[in-house]
Amino acid sequence: MTPAAETTLDAEPVVAASEARDPGPPVMRTLWAATRAALPPLVGVALVLTVWSVLSATIAPALPSPLRTWEASRPYLVDPLAKRGELDQGLLRFAGYSLVRVAKGYFLAIAFGAPLGFLLGISPWFRRSLDPIVQVLRPVSPLAWLPLGLVLFQKSEPAATFSIAMCATWPTVLNTALGVRAVPQDYLNVARVLDLPWRTRLTKVLLPATLPYMFTGFRLSLGIAWLVIVAAEMLTGAPGLGGFLWQEYNSLVYEHIILCIVAIGTIGLVLDRLMSLVERRLRSA
Repeated sequence: MTPAAETTLDAEPVVAASEARDPGPPVMRTLWAATRAALPPLVGVALVLTVWSVLSATIAPALPSPLRTWEASRPYLVDPLAKRGELDQGLLRFAGYSLVRVAKGYFLAIAFGAPLGFLLGISPWFRRSLDPIVQVLRPVSPLAWLPLGLVLFQKSEPAATFSIAMCATWPTVLNTALGVRAVPQDYLNVARVLDLPWRTRLTKVLLPATLPYMFTGFRLSLGIAWLVIVAAEMLTGAPGLGGFLWQEYNSLVYEHIILCIVAIGTIGLVLDRLMSLVERRLRSA
Protein backbone atom coordinates (compact mmCIF):
# COMPACT_ATOMS: atom_id res chain seq x y z
CA MET A 1 0.00 0.00 0.00
CA THR A 2 1.41 3.38 -0.99
CA PRO A 3 1.74 6.28 1.47
CA ALA A 4 -0.86 8.22 -0.53
CA ALA A 5 -3.37 5.41 -0.09
CA GLU A 6 -2.70 5.25 3.63
CA THR A 7 -3.33 8.98 3.93
CA THR A 8 -6.63 8.67 2.10
CA LEU A 9 -7.83 5.79 4.22
CA ASP A 10 -6.84 7.54 7.44
CA ALA A 11 -8.86 10.65 6.47
CA GLU A 12 -12.16 8.77 6.04
CA PRO A 13 -12.96 8.32 9.77
CA VAL A 14 -12.41 12.06 10.30
CA VAL A 15 -15.04 12.92 7.68
CA ALA A 16 -17.41 10.38 9.17
CA ALA A 17 -16.95 11.84 12.64
CA SER A 18 -17.62 15.33 11.29
CA GLU A 19 -20.82 14.13 9.67
CA ALA A 20 -21.83 12.42 12.91
CA ARG A 21 -21.58 15.74 14.72
CA ASP A 22 -23.80 17.42 12.10
CA PRO A 23 -27.12 18.17 13.85
CA GLY A 24 -29.11 17.58 10.69
CA PRO A 25 -30.29 19.29 7.50
CA PRO A 26 -30.21 23.09 7.21
CA VAL A 27 -33.90 23.41 8.07
CA MET A 28 -33.41 21.63 11.38
CA ARG A 29 -30.36 23.73 12.20
CA THR A 30 -32.36 26.90 11.48
CA LEU A 31 -35.21 25.74 13.69
CA TRP A 32 -32.80 24.84 16.48
CA ALA A 33 -31.10 28.25 16.25
CA ALA A 34 -34.48 30.01 16.29
CA THR A 35 -35.58 27.99 19.31
CA ARG A 36 -32.39 28.82 21.21
CA ALA A 37 -32.82 32.52 20.40
CA ALA A 38 -36.51 32.63 21.40
CA LEU A 39 -36.29 30.55 24.55
CA PRO A 40 -34.71 33.13 26.93
CA PRO A 41 -37.25 35.90 26.09
CA LEU A 42 -40.12 33.44 26.47
CA VAL A 43 -38.81 32.37 29.87
CA GLY A 44 -38.57 36.03 30.91
CA VAL A 45 -42.15 36.74 29.78
CA ALA A 46 -43.40 33.63 31.60
CA LEU A 47 -41.64 34.76 34.78
CA VAL A 48 -43.20 38.24 34.58
CA LEU A 49 -46.67 36.77 34.00
CA THR A 50 -46.21 34.42 36.96
CA VAL A 51 -45.15 37.22 39.32
CA TRP A 52 -47.98 39.39 38.01
CA SER A 53 -50.55 36.65 38.63
CA VAL A 54 -49.26 36.02 42.16
CA LEU A 55 -49.34 39.74 43.02
CA SER A 56 -52.89 40.19 41.72
CA ALA A 57 -54.05 37.14 43.67
CA THR A 58 -52.37 38.01 46.98
CA ILE A 59 -51.00 41.39 48.06
CA ALA A 60 -52.50 43.58 45.29
CA PRO A 61 -56.08 42.44 44.62
CA ALA A 62 -56.86 45.72 42.82
CA LEU A 63 -54.26 44.81 40.21
CA PRO A 64 -56.01 42.96 37.37
CA SER A 65 -54.62 39.56 36.51
CA PRO A 66 -53.16 38.82 33.07
CA LEU A 67 -56.35 36.96 32.11
CA ARG A 68 -58.60 39.85 33.17
CA THR A 69 -56.35 42.29 31.34
CA TRP A 70 -56.54 40.24 28.15
CA GLU A 71 -60.32 39.92 28.33
CA ALA A 72 -60.82 43.66 28.88
CA SER A 73 -58.27 44.62 26.22
CA ARG A 74 -59.41 42.16 23.56
CA PRO A 75 -61.62 44.64 21.62
CA TYR A 76 -58.69 47.05 21.23
CA LEU A 77 -56.42 44.25 19.97
CA VAL A 78 -58.79 42.15 17.87
CA ASP A 79 -60.07 45.22 15.99
CA PRO A 80 -57.06 47.56 16.22
CA LEU A 81 -58.30 50.02 13.57
CA ALA A 82 -61.82 50.53 14.94
CA LYS A 83 -63.02 54.04 15.73
CA ARG A 84 -65.93 54.12 18.13
CA GLY A 85 -65.23 57.60 19.49
CA GLU A 86 -62.49 60.19 19.90
CA LEU A 87 -60.87 58.32 22.80
CA ASP A 88 -62.41 54.91 22.11
CA GLN A 89 -60.44 53.53 19.18
CA GLY A 90 -58.36 50.51 18.29
CA LEU A 91 -54.83 50.23 19.61
CA LEU A 92 -53.19 50.71 16.21
CA ARG A 93 -55.12 53.94 15.65
CA PHE A 94 -53.96 55.30 18.99
CA ALA A 95 -50.40 54.21 18.22
CA GLY A 96 -50.59 55.84 14.80
CA TYR A 97 -51.60 59.21 16.27
CA SER A 98 -48.75 59.04 18.77
CA LEU A 99 -46.18 57.96 16.18
CA VAL A 100 -47.09 60.83 13.85
CA ARG A 101 -46.58 63.34 16.66
CA VAL A 102 -43.32 61.70 17.66
CA ALA A 103 -42.08 61.74 14.05
CA LYS A 104 -42.75 65.47 13.71
CA GLY A 105 -40.95 66.38 16.93
CA TYR A 106 -38.15 63.89 16.39
CA PHE A 107 -37.23 65.07 12.90
CA LEU A 108 -37.28 68.66 14.09
CA ALA A 109 -34.95 67.63 16.93
CA ILE A 110 -32.36 65.97 14.71
CA ALA A 111 -32.65 68.65 12.00
CA PHE A 112 -31.76 71.25 14.62
CA GLY A 113 -29.55 69.14 16.89
CA ALA A 114 -27.14 67.62 14.35
CA PRO A 115 -25.97 70.95 12.84
CA LEU A 116 -25.73 72.49 16.30
CA GLY A 117 -23.66 69.53 17.47
CA PHE A 118 -21.28 69.91 14.53
CA LEU A 119 -20.96 73.61 15.29
CA LEU A 120 -20.18 72.95 18.95
CA GLY A 121 -17.68 70.26 18.04
CA ILE A 122 -15.83 72.23 15.37
CA SER A 123 -15.65 75.68 16.97
CA PRO A 124 -14.21 76.08 20.49
CA TRP A 125 -15.60 79.61 20.58
CA PHE A 126 -19.17 78.42 19.91
CA ARG A 127 -18.71 75.59 22.39
CA ARG A 128 -17.73 78.02 25.15
CA SER A 129 -20.59 80.34 24.20
CA LEU A 130 -23.43 77.84 23.84
CA ASP A 131 -22.47 74.97 26.14
CA PRO A 132 -23.82 76.71 29.29
CA ILE A 133 -27.14 77.30 27.52
CA VAL A 134 -27.32 73.67 26.39
CA GLN A 135 -26.55 72.44 29.90
CA VAL A 136 -29.29 74.66 31.36
CA LEU A 137 -31.96 73.61 28.85
CA ARG A 138 -31.07 69.90 28.67
CA PRO A 139 -32.58 68.75 32.01
CA VAL A 140 -35.83 70.71 31.65
CA SER A 141 -38.84 68.40 31.92
CA PRO A 142 -41.44 68.07 29.15
CA LEU A 143 -44.00 69.14 31.77
CA ALA A 144 -42.26 72.52 31.73
CA TRP A 145 -41.90 72.82 27.94
CA LEU A 146 -45.54 72.02 27.21
CA PRO A 147 -47.05 75.11 28.94
CA LEU A 148 -44.51 77.29 27.13
CA GLY A 149 -45.52 75.66 23.86
CA LEU A 150 -49.18 76.39 24.59
CA VAL A 151 -48.27 80.02 25.25
CA LEU A 152 -46.30 80.26 22.00
CA PHE A 153 -48.63 78.38 19.65
CA GLN A 154 -52.03 78.59 21.39
CA LYS A 155 -52.85 75.05 20.21
CA SER A 156 -52.15 71.67 21.76
CA GLU A 157 -50.86 69.91 18.62
CA PRO A 158 -47.94 72.24 17.84
CA ALA A 159 -47.27 72.59 21.57
CA ALA A 160 -46.82 68.81 21.84
CA THR A 161 -44.49 68.81 18.81
CA PHE A 162 -42.51 71.66 20.35
CA SER A 163 -42.15 69.80 23.65
CA ILE A 164 -40.97 66.62 21.92
CA ALA A 165 -38.45 68.51 19.81
CA MET A 166 -37.04 70.46 22.77
CA CYS A 167 -36.58 67.35 24.92
CA ALA A 168 -35.23 65.12 22.14
CA THR A 169 -32.70 67.60 20.75
CA TRP A 170 -29.99 67.42 23.39
CA PRO A 171 -28.76 63.80 23.06
CA THR A 172 -28.19 64.44 19.35
CA VAL A 173 -26.43 67.74 20.07
CA LEU A 174 -24.10 66.33 22.72
CA ASN A 175 -23.23 63.08 20.94
CA THR A 176 -22.62 64.81 17.62
CA ALA A 177 -20.34 67.35 19.28
CA LEU A 178 -18.49 64.53 21.05
CA GLY A 179 -18.07 62.67 17.77
CA VAL A 180 -16.66 65.72 15.99
CA ARG A 181 -14.15 66.30 18.78
CA ALA A 182 -13.17 62.61 18.66
CA VAL A 183 -12.17 62.73 14.96
CA PRO A 184 -8.43 61.90 14.82
CA GLN A 185 -6.31 64.96 14.21
CA ASP A 186 -4.40 63.06 11.52
CA TYR A 187 -7.54 62.96 9.37
CA LEU A 188 -7.93 66.72 9.61
CA ASN A 189 -4.23 67.28 8.93
CA VAL A 190 -4.37 65.18 5.76
CA ALA A 191 -7.45 67.09 4.57
CA ARG A 192 -5.64 70.36 5.25
CA VAL A 193 -2.49 69.25 3.43
CA LEU A 194 -4.56 68.16 0.42
CA ASP A 195 -6.31 71.53 0.56
CA LEU A 196 -9.73 69.90 0.36
CA PRO A 197 -12.74 72.22 0.17
CA TRP A 198 -14.74 72.60 3.37
CA ARG A 199 -17.69 70.71 1.91
CA THR A 200 -15.44 67.78 1.00
CA ARG A 201 -13.93 67.77 4.50
CA LEU A 202 -17.40 67.65 5.97
CA THR A 203 -18.79 64.88 3.76
CA LYS A 204 -15.66 62.74 3.36
CA VAL A 205 -13.87 63.17 6.70
CA LEU A 206 -16.01 64.58 9.51
CA LEU A 207 -19.36 62.99 8.71
CA PRO A 208 -18.17 59.37 8.26
CA ALA A 209 -16.01 59.55 11.39
CA THR A 210 -18.82 61.12 13.45
CA LEU A 211 -21.63 58.87 12.20
CA PRO A 212 -21.44 56.26 15.02
CA TYR A 213 -21.68 58.99 17.65
CA MET A 214 -24.52 60.66 15.77
CA PHE A 215 -26.54 57.45 15.63
CA THR A 216 -26.06 56.97 19.35
CA GLY A 217 -27.57 60.43 19.78
CA PHE A 218 -30.35 59.65 17.30
CA ARG A 219 -31.32 56.50 19.22
CA LEU A 220 -31.32 58.32 22.55
CA SER A 221 -33.33 61.18 21.06
CA LEU A 222 -35.89 58.76 19.66
CA GLY A 223 -36.30 57.10 23.05
CA ILE A 224 -36.80 60.45 24.75
CA ALA A 225 -39.27 61.57 22.06
CA TRP A 226 -41.32 58.43 22.67
CA LEU A 227 -41.26 59.10 26.41
CA VAL A 228 -42.36 62.71 26.00
CA ILE A 229 -45.36 61.88 23.80
CA VAL A 230 -47.08 60.14 26.71
CA ALA A 231 -46.79 63.20 28.96
CA ALA A 232 -47.78 65.56 26.13
CA GLU A 233 -50.91 63.59 25.26
CA MET A 234 -51.86 63.15 28.89
CA LEU A 235 -51.73 66.90 29.50
CA THR A 236 -53.40 67.96 26.26
CA GLY A 237 -56.00 65.16 26.14
CA ALA A 238 -55.12 64.47 22.49
CA PRO A 239 -56.07 61.05 21.08
CA GLY A 240 -53.16 58.65 21.27
CA LEU A 241 -51.68 56.14 23.66
CA GLY A 242 -50.96 58.80 26.27
CA GLY A 243 -54.42 60.35 25.99
CA PHE A 244 -56.08 56.95 26.18
CA LEU A 245 -53.98 56.01 29.21
CA TRP A 246 -54.97 59.22 31.03
CA GLN A 247 -58.66 58.71 30.23
CA GLU A 248 -58.60 55.13 31.52
CA TYR A 249 -56.75 56.24 34.66
CA ASN A 250 -59.48 58.79 35.37
CA SER A 251 -62.05 56.05 34.77
CA LEU A 252 -60.12 53.60 36.99
CA VAL A 253 -59.96 50.98 34.23
CA TYR A 254 -56.68 49.42 35.28
CA GLU A 255 -56.74 46.73 32.60
CA HIS A 256 -56.49 49.37 29.89
CA ILE A 257 -53.72 51.18 31.76
CA ILE A 258 -51.67 47.99 31.67
CA LEU A 259 -52.52 47.58 27.98
CA CYS A 260 -51.16 51.07 27.28
CA ILE A 261 -48.00 50.42 29.28
CA VAL A 262 -47.30 47.20 27.36
CA ALA A 263 -48.05 48.88 24.02
CA ILE A 264 -45.81 51.87 24.78
CA GLY A 265 -42.94 49.63 25.83
CA THR A 266 -43.32 47.31 22.83
CA ILE A 267 -43.40 50.16 20.33
CA GLY A 268 -40.37 51.74 22.00
CA LEU A 269 -38.49 48.44 21.64
CA VAL A 270 -39.43 48.18 17.95
CA LEU A 271 -38.34 51.75 17.26
CA ASP A 272 -34.97 51.15 18.91
CA ARG A 273 -34.41 47.96 16.93
CA LEU A 274 -35.33 49.70 13.67
CA MET A 275 -32.89 52.51 14.41
CA SER A 276 -30.18 49.94 15.17
CA LEU A 277 -30.92 48.19 11.86
CA VAL A 278 -30.64 51.47 9.94
CA GLU A 279 -27.33 52.20 11.68
CA ARG A 280 -25.88 48.81 10.73
CA ARG A 281 -27.00 49.23 7.11
CA LEU A 282 -25.39 52.66 6.83
CA ARG A 283 -22.16 51.48 8.42
CA SER A 284 -21.91 48.54 6.03
CA ALA A 285 -22.79 50.64 2.96
